[in-house]
Amino acid sequence: MYGLSMARPRTFDEERALDAAMHAFWVKGYEATSTQDLCEATGLGRSSIYNTFSSKHDLFRRSLARYMETMNAGQAEILDDVERPAMERLRALLDRVIDGEIETRQDGHSIGCLTVNTTVGLASRDAEAAGMLERDLEFRLAALRATLRSGQLAGDITTGRDAESLARYINAVIGGMRVSAQGGADRATLEAIADTALDALAVR
Repeated sequence: MYGLSMARPRTFDEERALDAAMHAFWVKGYEATSTQDLCEATGLGRSSIYNTFSSKHDLFRRSLARYMETMNAGQAEILDDVERPAMERLRALLDRVIDGEIETRQDGHSIGCLTVNTTVGLASRDAEAAGMLERDLEFRLAALRATLRSGQLAGDITTGRDAESLARYINAVIGGMRVSAQGGADRATLEAIADTALDALAVR
């Protein structure tokens, strides 16, 4: 579509198209998202999509990577703030999850999380996606472990379980909150889940 002299505008369009495709996959999932859906979402024709992204799978892979990068940056911004107590950081993380689920509600239901949706709907049949999800999980667990350990050292978080177990627990709670929101859970319900999870971490 563009000549060599238009490389920079093409890069901009590629980023915009990737964001639009990411949202399409987020809402409908990989298999249910057709090429026509992607054309409508990005505003590109089929030939432009396949000239820019070699295949639907390549476009999905890049969309998933972009989603992970965005979500992990938000988590890191909260959990890496070592000036705040660990429990306060965990509360802020769960609040961010809740806000995100409420903001993406459509007809009373959240669109959920692209990584959770991909784990459930695609990972068992797609080795590349499974590998991406595994690396993403380890990144998130590492940040949670560090936060939990700091809270344990400060005496704010229970030492009845090791930080690894607690990190996996919080990660599972977040996944459960996202699925609950997809099922129609409202803010009050999600906040109650978050409160219960944090109570379980508190020193008795």
